[in-house]
Amino acid sequence: MKRATYLILLLALTLTGCRSSKHLLAPEAETTPHYLSSRLQLTLPRKQGGGMSVNGTMKMKSGECVQVSLLMPILRTEVARIEATPHQVLLVDRMGKRYVRASREELRQMFPRNAEFAQLQKLLEDAAKPDGKRELSGTDLGIPALEGSKVILYDFSTKELSIPLTQLSAQYKQVALQEFVHLLKGML
Repeated sequence: MKRATYLILLLALTLTGCRSSKHLLAPEAETTPHYLSSRLQLTLPRKQGGGMSVNGTMKMKSGECVQVSLLMPILRTEVARIEATPHQVLLVDRMGKRYVRASREELRQMFPRNAEFAQLQKLLEDAAKPDGKRELSGTDLGIPALEGSKVILYDFSTKELSIPLTQLSAQYKQVALQEFVHLLKGML
């Protein structure tokens, strides 16, 4: 009897010692943001015919920020920057030293409902896929007024990157969103 008790106790201790220390947990929602960057070419139609093209870069940290930098040909100096977050958009005209900071509510008054941060993020993520649509029109971006415009995205990367939010010096003058849009239309 004693021997059977020792064997059962030994078997119980052996089985307890063999159990895994790892526990199966329910899968957690993805908390780490993913990154996406690419080069781009923006082509804007002109009233006189033809078009004007500029190259640039796009950087995205999912759920937080999309930053587009448009560069002057040859010199590669930044001429404009667009920075979109879920709550606001910053448009910077580096040449004219002007900027617009518009809230989501202000943008809703001027643009259709599909011109949202989540929609922009989805378009960029889809464009990065192997069979993704890499040429986007103004209508695709939710801006029908720029229907003849196109953005071509290429050379994608998903490496982690830093996207510092844009800081502007006192040299820059803030203008109203409507004034900025009017200035842009005059340039085209």
